[in-house]
This record gives sequence, structure tokens and C-alpha cells, in this order.
Amino acid sequence: MSRIDESKEFIPVRIAVLTVSDTRGIEDDRSGDTLVQRIEEAGHILADRMLVRDERDAIAAQLREWVEDANVDVVISSGGTGLTGRDVTVEAHRDVYEKEIDAFGTVFTIVSMQKIGTSAVQSRATGGVAGGTYLFALPGSTGACKDAWDEILQYQLDYRHAPCNFVQILPRLDEHKRRK
Repeated sequence: MSRIDESKEFIPVRIAVLTVSDTRGIEDDRSGDTLVQRIEEAGHILADRMLVRDERDAIAAQLREWVEDANVDVVISSGGTGLTGRDVTVEAHRDVYEKEIDAFGTVFTIVSMQKIGTSAVQSRATGGVAGGTYLFALPGSTGACKDAWDEILQYQLDYRHAPCNFVQILPRLDEHKRRK
């Protein structure tokens, strides 16, 4: 079972939030607001926040920009993970990934099943790694963002979480680039 080891010091990570939408702006982005609130309440640093349209190239370009930014450790996007023709966030993420975190989508589906039943099959939430940066694509609903943060990311992005977490291996994500 998961647990927080209070004897360890909390290590904040720098997280960028990307909202993908053709219909919303930052001023009415409730899902993005939800993520920002949870990120800051957990003690992490909001590195940046952007909104882009449902355009695969634009999404991938923003992800790549943050992957190259030494001040961003994690990117969480919301929106564009469904099945409609305009939902291209997952494809954009996969254009950028060096490695996919296959179990992230599986665990998200398990969490979603408990909340919305079989409707969870319509989500294509995904996670991956590129350039030493974690990238997560969440559905655009506020509930899905809450579930992903509250049930998965808040623990995996907490260095004190045992038995293991994403923060512990963050410095090693790009170790292959340092080998001679």
C-alpha cells in the first residue's frame, strides 16, 4: 500500500500546465485552475501555464518547448484525450515521448472506473518521458483532473511516497545521454 515517509524532506517539482481546447480560454479553464490549485497546495512550483487549440503540431511544439526548458520537470495537459476527430492530444504527446509510461493510462482507467463506470473506456489518458521531463495527458473534465491528481500524481510526484515515486528517478531520466 502507498504511504508517505514523513522522515524524508518534501522536494517540490516544477510543473507546467497545458490546457488543450478550441472553446475555452484561460479565464474559464476550470480544469486548468483545478490542477494549478492542487499543484500549489501540494507545495510544488507552477512553472508555466498555457492554453493551445486542438492542433497536433501546436500541442507537440509546446510540449517540446517545455521539455527543453530546464525550469520544467513535469508537464500536465488537460483536454483532447477523447475519441472525436479533434482529440489529438494523445498523438501529440506520443510524437514527443522517448518512453511511454504504459501503466499510467491503465491506473487512470482503474481510478475512473470507480467514479464513472464503463464510461472510463472513452479516455485515452497517457504518460511518458522526454528529455528528462515527465509528460501526462489528462481528459479535460474537472473530475478527471481531480481524480488523476488526487489518486495518482500527488503521490508519484511526492519524493516521500513509498515504496517508490517519479521524483526519486527524475535525475536519472536522461542518464543515457551522459554515457560515453
